[in-house]
Amino acid sequence: MRIHHVQVGMRADHEDEARTFYADGLGLSEVPKPAELAKRGGAWFRSPGGAEIHLGVEDPHRPQAKAHPALAVETEADLEATGARLTRLGFDVDWSQRHNADGFQRFHVRDPFGNRVEIVWPTAD
Repeated sequence: MRIHHVQVGMRADHEDEARTFYADGLGLSEVPKPAELAKRGGAWFRSPGGAEIHLGVEDPHRPQAKAHPALAVETEADLEATGARLTRLGFDVDWSQRHNADGFQRFHVRDPFGNRVEIVWPTAD
């Protein structure tokens, strides 16, 4: 079994903000939603590895305090570049837990809807 997608919530009519974060900031590709589901709003994004993050409209939207997707990058340079890109786009990248777990380095960031996203670089084989 593998993860196909995770879903997080977003506010209605804010798809452009989602694109700024998930496509421009994280480098994910937007995936067209099926026509019937597109009527509901939201946006879907796919990582180069094939896992997807689906943003579904919630009214009211309440981001979770701890629940989050974690996306892995290939190199430390990728970790640094992703953090820098998000910072340039105006997102608050939190490096405070970068070295607190064996086997990987990481940072956390919140998307435009307050959803926590973790970016990890596995350092152990």
